[in-house]
Amino acid sequence: MRTINTIRANDDWTLDVSFANGEERRYDVRPLLRKEAFRDLEDLAIFKTVRNGGYFVEWDNEADLSADTLYLEGSPIGKR
Repeated sequence: MRTINTIRANDDWTLDVSFANGEERRYDVRPLLRKEAFRDLEDLAIFKTVRNGGYFVEWDNEADLSADTLYLEGSPIGKR
């Protein structure tokens, strides 16, 4: 099971995720905004309220994504 160390919401509706294994991935949330559960996240202020739950991320509107989804569907990014 993957564990999230840090999460950052970007202005382009992507999430930069740092995992416990040292890898970093960028996950694009935009395709999900068409789905009812994620529609509120079209508001950038709401999108930026994302919280790290360790094995998942979540927002105030109860939308969430698993660490595995973020890792497997995210694109590798370089270290900053």
